[in-house]
Amino acid sequence: MRNSEIENTSDDVCDGCGTVVSEGRAGCQRFFEEVLVKDYSDYRYARTHRLMVDTYCLQHPDAYMRSGKSFAVHLTGMCAALEYEDSAAINRAVQRWLNGARIIAKPAQMPAHRGDLTIMYIHSATDAEEHHRRVREWARSVWAAWSEHHDLARQWIDEAKKESEKH
Repeated sequence: MRNSEIENTSDDVCDGCGTVVSEGRAGCQRFFEEVLVKDYSDYRYARTHRLMVDTYCLQHPDAYMRSGKSFAVHLTGMCAALEYEDSAAINRAVQRWLNGARIIAKPAQMPAHRGDLTIMYIHSATDAEEHHRRVREWARSVWAAWSEHHDLARQWIDEAKKESEKH
């Protein structure tokens, strides 16, 4: 469901992504968990697992991006998946860069609108290929909504890569 099609006046609206679902945020979380079960139980779905998780977290930052480090992990993970060739190597470099006592300041402002697509779009995929296509579409929608933070993600990735090259 597209966020633009909903009215935020019901208890059945997720306060993170805006999707209309029974029980709001709790219902949205259940749909996410059902998609996770597919990822874990059928290897054909797992290819876009990290991107799917980062996307969901960027739509639900109050629950999944409470610290500066978790914010950095999900923001750079999304950036790496959509803008770089070797996202796995970048994710490893970012993990090493964030390891330890590093302090990351989380921006005070999160986008109010976090993309037009939600987990409901992924949940309704009928096979693995459609699932992968939809995850990428959803991720691009959410990434566009976070455009004010793109430069920050790229900066952190550059810092992580430089530090990784030193070791």
